[in-house]
Amino acid sequence: MSTQKNNFIVRIENLTKRVSTSDGELVIVNGANFNVETGDTIAIVGASGSGKSTLLGLMAGLDSPTEGKVFINDEDLFALNEDGRAKLRGRLVGFVFQSFQLLPSLTALENVMLPLELAGIDDAATLARSILDRVGLGARVKHYPKQLSGGEQQRVAIARAFVTAPKLLFADEPTGNLDAKTGRVMIDLLFELNRERGTTLILVTHDLDLASRCGRRLHIDDGVVTTEDHQAEMAM
Repeated sequence: MSTQKNNFIVRIENLTKRVSTSDGELVIVNGANFNVETGDTIAIVGASGSGKSTLLGLMAGLDSPTEGKVFINDEDLFALNEDGRAKLRGRLVGFVFQSFQLLPSLTALENVMLPLELAGIDDAATLARSILDRVGLGARVKHYPKQLSGGEQQRVAIARAFVTAPKLLFADEPTGNLDAKTGRVMIDLLFELNRERGTTLILVTHDLDLASRCGRRLHIDDGVVTTEDHQAEMAM
């Protein structure tokens, strides 16, 4: 048990998700078993509609499985109630979404401060300013999301995800709403922060070039999840 706790940030055991449809039962994830080591970079890949985001949501405890278990930092996620899962995510997990999910009534600084304040962390403003400066938005801290470009909004979202120093970061199509050039810059930033902070990164992507930069791939097809290890091609 101690070896698992030291080496694996995520453990997946017989993870299954079935839903009822008008055509009968649909198996989205079928008995997945795999581990994610601390510091790994993982890409979840598969055809459109294959269940990539569902798998990510199950791993993060945002969706509930039909069967199986998810352990984060050796804690059984679905042995916890909804509040318990939220508290665990607050301690250990960060998120970056395709749609940014910034609060429009808050400035960039306030958006990044929010998870710190929710966690009761002192000096939230100083920490938020520091990470916004790190992602190149030191001069935009008082701007509201509508005053920022798509790339700038995603920088705020990345800053918000990393500001609590999470052990684990989930990213769902983080470049999906960005042009190709801006998307490459955002991915460079994600991997730089991953290396600097030792955060485990698990991302959903349809971009095979992005997937090739990760140390492992989880491929989902007809509900079956297979893993593939390969040499990561990370930009220096």
